[in-house]
Order: sequence, then structure tokens, then C-alpha cells
Amino acid sequence: MTILQTSIPYDPLTPRPLPGIQPLAMDDWLQFDDAFSAQMQRRAALLDERRDDVLALDHSAEPAAQELLNLVLHHAYPGCLDHATRPDGQIVEIDRTRPLETLCRLVQEDFCILQKRGDEHVLTGAILCFPASWRLSEKFMRPLVDIHIPVASYDANIARRVQRLFDGIQPGRPLWRFNALWYADAELYQPRSATEPRHIMDPEAARFLRSERQTLLRLPQTRAVVFSIHTYVLLADRLRKMENPA
Repeated sequence: MTILQTSIPYDPLTPRPLPGIQPLAMDDWLQFDDAFSAQMQRRAALLDERRDDVLALDHSAEPAAQELLNLVLHHAYPGCLDHATRPDGQIVEIDRTRPLETLCRLVQEDFCILQKRGDEHVLTGAILCFPASWRLSEKFMRPLVDIHIPVASYDANIARRVQRLFDGIQPGRPLWRFNALWYADAELYQPRSATEPRHIMDPEAARFLRSERQTLLRLPQTRAVVFSIHTYVLLADRLRKMENPA
């Protein structure tokens, strides 16, 4: 499917060394954009048709998932208890017994829940409708280092820095970063096995730029770290014209 935004609220082509983390205000944690309705329809279809591929939740992470749902409601739909009316007019029932499913139908962000197990954070829950060339089933219940093994630039030094970063995240003080990925098509659901890495496209030959706005947030009660992903896809030609106006 072709679901596109018309702009990105940051410059995705500004290079930043890994991990490229910046502070973020809680008011800017979640975003709604001009592709909201189309992305939400795609999310609902994926949840209905490929639930086991896009959702995973360990029993130990259920309290964190419920805390995350409450936090999202507080910031995106304040005052909503039993149902929420989305910006596109759709009404969503708030089912706290199915927190990740409910989150999938409320906001554009995907969410990964990471909890400390020994010396590392482990992926214990996620709603991941728009993976960028990875599979939730291969990363679920794996630590950070294993999650990033296919990324060549994610070496042992970066791994230690990221783990220290996770340890230092404080409630109410989220962090964010972004990436820039070039694709031949605009499909948001792009799962790929770690054993079959994606061929990196030449930006000059790519039709679409995909950029993930990623945030890290500590939940105050369960102390889990939430990694959120807001996916933007733009026509590469449009971005080039923005970069090089006539």
C-alpha cells in the first residue's frame, strides 16, 4: 500500500553519530500527522490479519503494557475512560485487558517494552505493525545486543553506551532520535529475517524515504523502558525538491 506523509517535522537527512539521542518534552512524545487515518486503517488490518506477527506480550510485561496504555491516554486522549474518539472520528473502546491491541488502534506509534533482566534490557512486549526490515518473532524476549546484531555499526562499544543510556533514562524525561532509510516501495509493513538482510539502496535510485522518529521513555511505576516508533514515508522526489528548491 502507498501511505505517505507530505512532510516530516525534522530534517531526516542531517547526519548524527550513533546513538544520536536528544532530549524531548513529554508534550512532544506522541504525534499525529496527515497520514493518521490511512496509517490507522493499515494498523487495524494488520492486527486483524497478522496478529501473531505484529503483537507479542510476555506475562511479566502485562503491568507495563497497562501502565503504557494509561500514559498514552493521559497524553493523547485526556479524560477518556471507556472509549476514545480519534482525530479521524473513529471511536475506540478502551480495553485495559488488551492494552497493546488498544494502543494499536489509538495512535500511529509502534511500541516496544523493554525490561531489565540481569545486566541487560530484554524485549518483553511489543505492538509492531510497521517493522523496517526486522521481525518481532526473532527479537521477542531477546536482549538489546541480540536485537541489534544485524546492524553493522552497532558494535560492542555502542552496545555498552546504549545499555548505559537505558539504565539512565528517567521518568518524565524522554529521549528521541531518528533515522533515514531508502526504499523502492512505500509499504509500511516490511518484515525481514535477520538471516536475509535488506539490500541498502542508493538514495539516488530510491523512490521513497522512510524515517522513524524513535523515542525512549521510562515508565514511573513498573520502571520498564518504552521504545516508540513513529514512521514517516515521503516521496524521495518531494524531499529532494524540499532540499533543493528551484
